[in-house]
Amino acid sequence: MEKLFKSLDTELEILDYKIKSDKIIITLVSNRKNVVCPYCNQASQKVHSFYQREVKDLPIMDKKVILLLNTRKMFCDNPMCSHKTFAERYSFLRYKARKSERLIQRILDISASVSSMTAADFLSKNIADIGKSTICSLLKKNPTDC
Repeated sequence: MEKLFKSLDTELEILDYKIKSDKIIITLVSNRKNVVCPYCNQASQKVHSFYQREVKDLPIMDKKVILLLNTRKMFCDNPMCSHKTFAERYSFLRYKARKSERLIQRILDISASVSSMTAADFLSKNIADIGKSTICSLLKKNPTDC
């Protein structure tokens, strides 16, 4: 299972996982030594705090997948930076996203060929709990992918 998540981000490490009847919940942590401030691009090692992000991803073995990312909030060491703290970011997630990029792409691929109601029904049964309004929002944000 470790190899599956190395394809998302090479610096992710699995802390724990639980397999339930309809879903797999995987707790991940980044093992980066330095985290780069997205506002000034300076590396930092000073941890402010931790919080957990819940992210939906593509299914594994016909089970929905929820990633629990133990995310660090960091201090920015650059006195010229406009932000004193920032959150660790991941290459497979958009800023503040709750769905992985590959899940978003799958949603867009499916919803491009059927109605949002049909897509929501199919996705909720087979891939991830996604509603019609979520699909419409994603289609508005990504008009070129339709």
